[in-house]
Amino acid sequence: MKYKSFFLAMLIGIMMASCTSKTDNSMDLSRGAQQVAALWTAEDGTQAEMMQFIQEHECHTDSERLVLFESLSRILENMYQSADMLTVELLRPTQLTNAAEPQTPDWIMSGYSPLAHFSDDMFANKLAFVTILNFPHYTLEEKNTLGRNWTRQEWAYARMGDVFTTRVPATVKTRIAQALADAENYIADYNIYMGNLRTEDGRQLWPEDKILLSHWNLRDELKALYGAENGQEKQEMIYQVMQRIVNQTIPQQAVNGKDYIWNPGASSQSNGKSGLRREGDSEPYTRYARILDIARAYFAEDPYCPTAPTGIIRNFEGEVEISAAELDSLFRALVGSEQVKTVAAEIRARLGRDLRPYDIWYDGFKARAALNEDELTATTRKLYPDANAFAADMPRLLTQMGFYSEDARAIARHIAVEPARGSGHAWPCLGRQEDARLRTRIPAAGMDYKGYNIAVHEFGHCVEQVLDLYFIDHYMLSGVPNTAYTEASAFLWQQRDLQLLPKSQISNVKSQMSNNEVFDQFWSMYEIMGVSLVDMSMWKWIYSHPDATPKQLCEATQQIAKEVWNQYYEPILGEHDCILLAVYSHMVNAPMYLPNYPLGHIVQFQLEEHLAKCKNQQEFAAEYARIYKLGRLTPKEWMRQAVGAEPSVEPVLRAIENSQPQ
Repeated sequence: MKYKSFFLAMLIGIMMASCTSKTDNSMDLSRGAQQVAALWTAEDGTQAEMMQFIQEHECHTDSERLVLFESLSRILENMYQSADMLTVELLRPTQLTNAAEPQTPDWIMSGYSPLAHFSDDMFANKLAFVTILNFPHYTLEEKNTLGRNWTRQEWAYARMGDVFTTRVPATVKTRIAQALADAENYIADYNIYMGNLRTEDGRQLWPEDKILLSHWNLRDELKALYGAENGQEKQEMIYQVMQRIVNQTIPQQAVNGKDYIWNPGASSQSNGKSGLRREGDSEPYTRYARILDIARAYFAEDPYCPTAPTGIIRNFEGEVEISAAELDSLFRALVGSEQVKTVAAEIRARLGRDLRPYDIWYDGFKARAALNEDELTATTRKLYPDANAFAADMPRLLTQMGFYSEDARAIARHIAVEPARGSGHAWPCLGRQEDARLRTRIPAAGMDYKGYNIAVHEFGHCVEQVLDLYFIDHYMLSGVPNTAYTEASAFLWQQRDLQLLPKSQISNVKSQMSNNEVFDQFWSMYEIMGVSLVDMSMWKWIYSHPDATPKQLCEATQQIAKEVWNQYYEPILGEHDCILLAVYSHMVNAPMYLPNYPLGHIVQFQLEEHLAKCKNQQEFAAEYARIYKLGRLTPKEWMRQAVGAEPSVEPVLRAIENSQPQ
């Protein structure tokens, strides 16, 4: 596709000559006209036809522009919402346990994107050009500078200008959607049957029915084992499993394999149920093949995005709206800080031993660490035997947090709770005729405590999603700056999971986090920032090696993980050349998503400091709602309006300096 940017010269002259006869919108229209010309092709019409189109469809008054904006907003909401509702229905068999078992057509349709042809269609019928002409695109730098003085309406206009900025063919978008769906389906069934694991001397450490999804459940099980009987032995075995997943030496039969008995520490495996002994039956680099499938789909998109010619730029400067370089600098400032040694020394003292690599997930600072998890699970199973029970309790959860009863019911009625096949997630609503969807994994015996903790996290996502859609002033501002900001909401709720249980009372919502919680927040940042540095570096490597094989990517990813580990983690946790930082499943099914988690922790910490100034629970809830109704400003502007400062690790570093754990 060749854009006819040579139309620009004559166009600019005409537009500038007409500026004196137009309203204050003239410069915007000049910008919009230039952007139309940059995307106009010979298939769209001749130069003369383009000029006629511009003259016919440009708005000359503020009132004309407002009417057009409202019309476009209605169209976009209906298109996005309808496509999303169709996607939800198509994905039910592959994502939910209360749907029919997925069949071949379901797996095929899991990669279908109803909006794949939307952009093509809108350029073909020229609605895209109408939008671009009257609501031009502003760069991220312009939004961060000019946006400081914009009204809410002007911000909404600017977000309208972000809708049509490229012309990526539907075939390319479909390829991306299919690659992402294939990766998601691969990860959703990556279960490890823990009862099939054996020690060197043949012992079984977990019951037969213990099944853990990688990496989420493996990590959470490891966290729960601190202080448990045979806890460290089990942690060491989980660590061995994780390494085998990363380096792809895990037996193929052990992935979602209920009949394969194996020892993660052995170089070869024996299947105790069949008596067979297998050599070299490792998973064939499937993990890295899925990543490369996504990468090659992005490569196909690159030529159609001249202002953002790589998936890396499109993700960070386009979606996240913070550059990869800025995030890299932000993360390294924390993981390389002296405060890491302070927190690590406290963990070492508590454990009474030298730290091991998996202590990156030490969970002992949380309030629940001193509680019996079996007792917590008995409570949550009684409360939530199924998804309907959790849904029925949502208004109480909201009032417990400080929302008035009427507001709590208004928010809860827009959230649907559904049983997930995977670890659980929040599916946002894209229009005001559908619900936000809280997907959570609930075993037959009811929701265990780990599941409850995750469900509260996802509930935090859904509350945010409802507030910044149903309770916002402009549809084009619905949402948050990026996914890190919804993660911040989810973390904020998840941290209060014990306080939200019926027999607990919120005794200190308005106060600052306890010293223990500050240490816990810091250690979580330390862990996930390292994982994110590996993820970002892996994608840089992929773009530098576009013809790489899955085996080569596996080797490169391990090397990257080793380098990050050796620089920032070996001095604290030991073990040279550890590859643990590359275990996260997000690296496979959610490309470049991981940096949103540490950014979310940073935002949450700053929000917590700000919300600590609230005088009571109701003021807390009201301020939380005000902040999340700011909508989709840029990350920096959202933070300025929310707490008066840009995202920074300095608050948490200062907090560690001034805190002593309890």
